[in-house]
Amino acid sequence: MNSTAGSARTVRAIGIRCAAPAVALALIVAGCGSSGDPQTTSSAIGAINDINPKDASAIKDGGNLRLALTNFPPTFNSLHIDANGEVGDLTSWTLPGTITTNAAGEIAVDHNYFTDMRLTSTNPQQITYTINPKAVWSDGTPITWEDLRTQANALSGRDNAFQVSATQGYSRVDKVERGVDDKQAIVTFGQHYAEWQGLFNPLYPKASMESPQAFNDVDRNTLPVSSGPFMVTSVDKAQQRVVLSRNPKWWGDKPKLDTVTYSVLDYSARINALQNNELDAATVAGIDEVKTASNSAGIKVRRAPGQTYSHFTFNGAPGSILADPKLRVAISKAIDRQGIATASQNGVVTDPKPLNNHIYLAGQKGYQDNSAPVAYDPDAAARMLDELGWKLNGDVREKDGRKLEIRDVMYQQDTWVQIAQIAQQNLAKVGVKLDIETAPGNGLFTNIVNPGNFDIVQFVWSGGTLPLGALPQIYAYDPANPQSNKGKIGTPELNALIDQVISELDPQKAIELANKADRMIFEEGFSLPITQSPGAIAVRDNLANYGAVGLASYDYTKIGFVQ
Repeated sequence: MNSTAGSARTVRAIGIRCAAPAVALALIVAGCGSSGDPQTTSSAIGAINDINPKDASAIKDGGNLRLALTNFPPTFNSLHIDANGEVGDLTSWTLPGTITTNAAGEIAVDHNYFTDMRLTSTNPQQITYTINPKAVWSDGTPITWEDLRTQANALSGRDNAFQVSATQGYSRVDKVERGVDDKQAIVTFGQHYAEWQGLFNPLYPKASMESPQAFNDVDRNTLPVSSGPFMVTSVDKAQQRVVLSRNPKWWGDKPKLDTVTYSVLDYSARINALQNNELDAATVAGIDEVKTASNSAGIKVRRAPGQTYSHFTFNGAPGSILADPKLRVAISKAIDRQGIATASQNGVVTDPKPLNNHIYLAGQKGYQDNSAPVAYDPDAAARMLDELGWKLNGDVREKDGRKLEIRDVMYQQDTWVQIAQIAQQNLAKVGVKLDIETAPGNGLFTNIVNPGNFDIVQFVWSGGTLPLGALPQIYAYDPANPQSNKGKIGTPELNALIDQVISELDPQKAIELANKADRMIFEEGFSLPITQSPGAIAVRDNLANYGAVGLASYDYTKIGFVQ
């Protein structure tokens, strides 16, 4: 493993997929000319990003970076089931982790927090973490092996009272022991875990993880103890605002920014806020938005293929209208994903295509098209519906007196609604009625998605450099501990195959097994990937080391405004 030193380039969701209500994605333009006219570009992720890179000497000291949220953080514990991707983004300025990544997705040890991290044995699998002697929490207490032990226990899945979003490799950790001193942890696995580099990203203090009550409550309304170049200093729920300030206990390079302010904004207000100098960065969607941003004084659209993708997730819980996997597959086959990709990205990306893999992003090693089981075929979909007993009665099919009418829930944003409207038209042709329901960002996950109050739900998953962790997190199913399996769908056979994948230490064999699992995920009608994000963000033109980051992690100490 390569290593880097002296920076705070953090990736705090490595190996964990984060859900978000509205990373404006399906209609994103990935490139703009100086005239504001869109240019086509590939949407395949690769070794590029666009962050206006500048040396620290070129950046002025001070300043406030103003960023937007779609909803107020339901918790500041990004490992909790109530958290979404925005919680991870916000807290990543403030928490330790083990690794960083560059634009090509290559991993290095984050020497701010760990002087070394290495695989020291494979039988049993054992990792030795050596913590930076200078690393302390914001209350001045040292970061020690006990923080790793407590987090590994909380996320192990052995106690379902911990409401975790994912157990990842933690479920395979047999023990965490003290090494040569308190600054070294030796992690021993009971079973092999392929993506061990992703553990402890982020790392929370022991006090946040030591009991189910602490896990749920300590970081519910703020982040009282953290560690990083910044810390949470103000949480104003009435004003829907969170402020981060420099951490006086930080031992690394001095951050350029004084503060970072996150404010909840309706998506439709973001471009105006940028133009009115009330915001410094915002995702943009659609040709019109990109043109508007590109032609606005002081605004630059940065672009690089992103780590997120849109999808339809089905509710397959017992008693739900889509509980039958054959029905989910039939409905999937009636949705023209290529039509959605073409309508949303034509003239935006070269040769628009739907994403055809749940695990790997297009352009990532391991990506292949596994979507044959749900290939668009409305005639076949209609035949399947007939065979399943859903017979046409007028315009809508019925079975046992129940109409085939399904609710599609999404964040209240035009991008999502436009995707849903295409699916609505597709499904109407085979006798399925799709009702489109929008919801505000606040409470979307806690009140709708997590309780399963939907038949179909649209949001985005973030991918990443260690994608296999998504398999146990999202696609394995344990009714007692569903983690991020929002649709409550799964089979013992898929669970067993996922177990094989994440146990495989040979990277090429792991890829082959992961694609076998992905085909099985398509076959059971788990969810329907739509399009991968080409990645576009409108930023203030003097903002440096921030923007369309691609697979890389940020150095939060270097983000700031050019002098």
